[in-house]
Amino acid sequence: MSLRARIVLPLLLASVQARDIPSNVQRFYDSVIAQGSCNKPLQTGFYDMSPEIPGIGFAYCGDHVDDYGIIYIQGGGGKLANMDTDCDGDRSKNDNGGCDGAHSVQSATAMRDYVSAYSNGVSDLNPFVHDYVVFGNSGDKAGWITFDPRDHNMKPLSVMAVVCNNQLIYGIWGDTNGDDGVNPRVGEASISIANLCFGSGFDLNGDVGQGILYIGFTGDDAVPGEDTNWGAADENEFQSSIRSLGDRLIQRIGGSTNSSSI
Repeated sequence: MSLRARIVLPLLLASVQARDIPSNVQRFYDSVIAQGSCNKPLQTGFYDMSPEIPGIGFAYCGDHVDDYGIIYIQGGGGKLANMDTDCDGDRSKNDNGGCDGAHSVQSATAMRDYVSAYSNGVSDLNPFVHDYVVFGNSGDKAGWITFDPRDHNMKPLSVMAVVCNNQLIYGIWGDTNGDDGVNPRVGEASISIANLCFGSGFDLNGDVGQGILYIGFTGDDAVPGEDTNWGAADENEFQSSIRSLGDRLIQRIGGSTNSSSI
């Protein structure tokens, strides 16, 4: 490899991995924190991996589901969620051992049937390749609080935005939180997103970072479908394949949407 290639390639990869936070998204991020809590929660009663603070839980917030077509996670007291790493799915490719020792790993994601149905799909999402967000909560335990984003017009495998570490990362809605923990949890993403946000070397079973805003987009137009490179070689190729749609979707924030209804 030439000297020029050795210099240019890392810069190109960095530009794919993350982008600066656009001004409209930054203003929204700041306003969510300044507001303090959600005014129109779609569901409350959730926690992240941080030590619990009495009276401060998290909600799936619907303050802007009608005007911006977005659902996001917001805590009380101006708190946003942290990031726990998810290693669920098909790890047969690009498994570098980063998920070894994970406290809870499932062999399949909640979106396996959707992604495998595409003509260019794969058997399931791969946490090392497919940048996905864990969004929504399911469970059968008595009294367990659940939330299904589909009830509010979010579609499986739709593109999401993650504001983390002063960067903007795109992902897809790829998994849901189950009832295998001590309480209903929020604030989780694939190990590929954690790497894109914070680099490697974090505590796999602890929170990777704080102050993270997870934004889901409603409507059919948020689903990349078969235009996505589901067979991508790595997380950079996958991120590149959903970026143009993500860039269009974030233009809703601060504006309005006419997204399709169920």
